[in-house]
Order: sequence, then structure tokens, then C-alpha cells
Amino acid sequence: MSWIDRYLAVRDRWLSNPKFQRWAAAFPLTRPTAHKRARALFDVCAGFVYSQILFACVRLKLFELLAAGPLTAADIAARLAIPLNSTERLLEAAVSLRLVEKRSPSRYGLGSLGAALVGNPAVGAMVEHHRLLYADLHDPVSLLRGEMGQTKLAKYWTYASSASVAGPADPESPDYTALMANSQSLVSHEILDAYSLTKHRCLLDVGGGDGSFLIEAAKRHQHLELTLFDLPPVAQRAARRFESLEIKARAIGGDFLTEPLPIGADVVSLVRVVHDHDQDAAMSLLSAVYRALPPKGVLLLAEPMLGTPGAAPVADAYFGFYLLAMGRGRPRTPDDLQKMLRTAGFAETHLLRTRQPLQSRLIVARKSKSTASVNLN
Repeated sequence: MSWIDRYLAVRDRWLSNPKFQRWAAAFPLTRPTAHKRARALFDVCAGFVYSQILFACVRLKLFELLAAGPLTAADIAARLAIPLNSTERLLEAAVSLRLVEKRSPSRYGLGSLGAALVGNPAVGAMVEHHRLLYADLHDPVSLLRGEMGQTKLAKYWTYASSASVAGPADPESPDYTALMANSQSLVSHEILDAYSLTKHRCLLDVGGGDGSFLIEAAKRHQHLELTLFDLPPVAQRAARRFESLEIKARAIGGDFLTEPLPIGADVVSLVRVVHDHDQDAAMSLLSAVYRALPPKGVLLLAEPMLGTPGAAPVADAYFGFYLLAMGRGRPRTPDDLQKMLRTAGFAETHLLRTRQPLQSRLIVARKSKSTASVNLN
């Protein structure tokens, strides 16, 4: 046992000792730390309740209501069609979470977090979508043991549990539409701010969903040829969206795990795609991208990653369990992904800074000038 392990063993014995806990909570020099850790532990315990308060606010459209100006609890109760005592309970809870704030003894307005959510519809769409995740996490031990059968998330994202090309359970549902359009648009700005496509000629977005990334790319770079490749029903929906927005882009239907990717693009994007797949499938996809790119071609790999400084719970906890409920895939560290990219054949890999790394980080991988084959064993 190393000296660090011995030190941590002693620390753990002290911290788990009830007498030490009482002493630390009373002693002036240790009291602030003891209180802070007790609060952090309780926040972990109560986190589900906090999430349900946010969920209720979003479902009731409370933030949109307050965006027009402060209201009394009675006015809010009348507009939400909820009893006054229940409305007051919700408002007080939302105030404690900085979603709402008191503007006077009798009026309530947006809190700092509530105001940020109003300007960020992607978060609202994800909160609505989380009703499926909450249901799947009702028994996390059974989920970890693989005893739950098909989860609600696996049923929603049908490609995660089936080799078919059926796509999401209902790709035309308003819930799916809002989720894909809002969440992908948010990440698209992160990628395009971090990496300029000015010098590229043709962009292929693999697993591009409803085309949100290509639409944002088209707005910034009118010279680009744009192609989306995704499961047939998803590609069809993207094509209709391109047409409605008068975006010059083509959408090709196919399964990137079993079919060759379209060739001709000098830059390929994988936006929140790799972490949806287990190791063998992810390696197969990266190898397929390598084969589809010309010499000196570039891959943009964007997704939340493990070990993100200041945002570890997002990738490590949230996405870890979201993907577990979905049925496959896992978040990976930047080092893991860069090793996979080099194994697939890419000569250069660089991790670029994004403005909001908790939403997405970006790795740029470049194919070498030579097209020599790579040993994947």
C-alpha cells in the first residue's frame, strides 16, 4: 500500500466517525468545511427532487410566463390552473434553486437560472425528454445488472437496441423534433466557433439527425457542398427540412455501421455520435470515416468527454447513466478518443477549446498525405 493509500485510509476513518463529524461541525475552524460537505452530500441525495421541480416548471411553462414580467402567486396559480397553496410551494422551491426569485413580498420573477433557460430552448427540450430517463432510473441497481429488459430510452432511440434502420420510435413527433433541433443547434455553434470550415470544400455530416449542424454550417459558409448521411427515415426528414429552409444540401439514407460512407468530402463531422456506440462499433465507424476521406482530409469529432475540468458530473455521471439506459455506448476521455483515431489511421489529432466544454468538446483529426493501409489489429 502506498503512502497516499495509507493517508486516504486514515482520512476515511476520520470522516466516517460520528464523533469526529460532530466535533468538526462545532469547531470554528472546521465548521465551514463540515457544513459545505454536509450540504453537498444532501444535494446529491435530494438531486432527484430538484430535477422534478425543474421538470414541473418546464412542463407548466412557468419561465415563459414570468418572462413577460413579475406576477403574484395568485396570478400565477390562476394561469397555471394549480391550487394557490401548491403554486406557492412550487415557487418557494424554485426560488431556492435560483430558477425564480422574489421581486417584492408578493411578486415573483425569473431567477438567474430561469432567465438563462428561457434563452436556451435546448435545455427545455432536454428536460421534457428526461421523463424517459427518470422512468428508467427508478431502479438503478436493476439497470446496472441488466435486469430491466428494454428501457424507455432504448425504445425511443430504437437504433441503440436494434440493427434495423427504423430510427427513433417516432421521428415526426413534436418531442423528437424539438429535442433534435434545439440540442443539435446548441452544439453546432460550439463546433463552428472552435473550428473554421472556410478552407474546406465539402462537408459530410455522419449521423447528422435532422440536419441542424449542416444548416448552421450553411449559414456561415455558403461555399460549402453539404451532405448528410443517416438512417433512411431520419435522412428523409432532414431532406424535407433542407427543402423547407432552402438549404442546398443532400441527405443520403443508410446505416454507417454496415454500409460505406459517401466519398468526396474533405471534412467529415461526427457530432455526438461516437459516444452512442460501444467500442467495436465506434472503431468501425472511425475506420469508415478514414476510408471515405481523401489524403489530408479532416474529421471533426464533437461530444461530451470524460474528465472535462469543472464538468466531470456531466460526462462521467449524467451521460454515463443516460447511455446505460439507452442500451449501449459510453463517454470517453479525450485521450481514449485520440488513441482510437490513431488506430483508425489518422496521423494528427488535436483537442480544440470550446466555449462550453460541458456541452461538447472537439477533437480535430487529419488524415496523412499517404493513403497507405493501416493495421487495425
